[in-house]
Amino acid sequence: MPNHSRTSVPRWCGYPKRVTFPVVGMVGGGQLARMTHEAGIPLGIKFKLLSDTPQDSAAQVVSEVVIGDYRDLATLRDFARGCDVITFDHEHVPTEHLRALEADGIPVRPGPDALVHAQDKGVMRARLDEIGAPSPRHRIVADPEDAVAFAAEVGGFPIILKTVRGGYDGKGVWFVRTPEDARDPFLAGVPVLAEEKVDFTRELAANIVRSPHGQAVAYPVVESRQVDGVCDTVIAPAPDLDDELAGQAQELALRIAKELGVVGHLAVELFQTTDGRILVNELAMRPHNSGHWTQDGAITSQFANHVRAVLDLPLGDPRPRARWTVMCNVLGGDYPDMYTAYLHCMARDPQLKIHMYGKDVKPGRKVGHVNTYGDDLDDVLERARHAAGYLRGTITE
Repeated sequence: MPNHSRTSVPRWCGYPKRVTFPVVGMVGGGQLARMTHEAGIPLGIKFKLLSDTPQDSAAQVVSEVVIGDYRDLATLRDFARGCDVITFDHEHVPTEHLRALEADGIPVRPGPDALVHAQDKGVMRARLDEIGAPSPRHRIVADPEDAVAFAAEVGGFPIILKTVRGGYDGKGVWFVRTPEDARDPFLAGVPVLAEEKVDFTRELAANIVRSPHGQAVAYPVVESRQVDGVCDTVIAPAPDLDDELAGQAQELALRIAKELGVVGHLAVELFQTTDGRILVNELAMRPHNSGHWTQDGAITSQFANHVRAVLDLPLGDPRPRARWTVMCNVLGGDYPDMYTAYLHCMARDPQLKIHMYGKDVKPGRKVGHVNTYGDDLDDVLERARHAAGYLRGTITE
């Protein structure tokens, strides 16, 4: 790399003539923003946060916080002043507002042309079809009767119905077994996507990070285990996954990122079918729950690489540090005082890594996660599950 003087900045970083560290504007104050900010601290990166409330997870730790509505263009424009780049911890900012920011000369990463594919499931499916990415059979359906017709096209019920915008963690998704079940998804008055019910053995996730100049890195493909539509456990790498299929998943994620022009972190959630294929389930263009294991299990975490990518810095090594890493989400239960559980968890497992989000504890709410790692998968799994259960209060010994 060339030897740059102290008063110059490398041309590849995208900030000519700057002599101070850049400011990353993060829209959304959730835990993803909190952990992305944490990853930027060792690099001296400055963060500015647009948050709904001062109590939001990231608002508790970021020094410069603007409280406002991300759906208001004037608020976004005011927030963007002084930021060198805008990125997100959710996909809900209106696409037209992002185009307006770009027209103002503010770098938005990922940009609206890419992000719309994570915002709108109908747009996503249409584009994945265009590039030949494998997906479940699907189409937009107009009403409950059309959903029944779709079920007949794919061999009958059950089918999956999804609102094209706004769903996450099982929300906005219906498992439809009968024609009567098909009515509820249409009550919101938004377009509905119908998908075949895939016969799959497990869910996988391929996480990659891509920079504006096209450098990309791929993390090991992981297995994601869901409980009631919410991610419960992630195992890295996915156990017993054929090397060829793992490579296909990574190559697919890299191709999707390139074709869609993604900048930053991309999570491609996948089904591994009973007949040995992989099908794309969802896309997320931000740090993702299936990549939380990288905080302690990879040489460079998804959060650190997302920061590097949006600033067009060289990306870090995504390789794992240990043979196995397991992430378990900590959900709120009937035991709100999780801090007192630290004594037991830390004494029982000195290698345990606990990550809490500063959220009020409510039943079923994600309030943190734990990471464990080691050479024996059964041991690593047991340690993670015990810690997550003890913090929640479902395990008491």
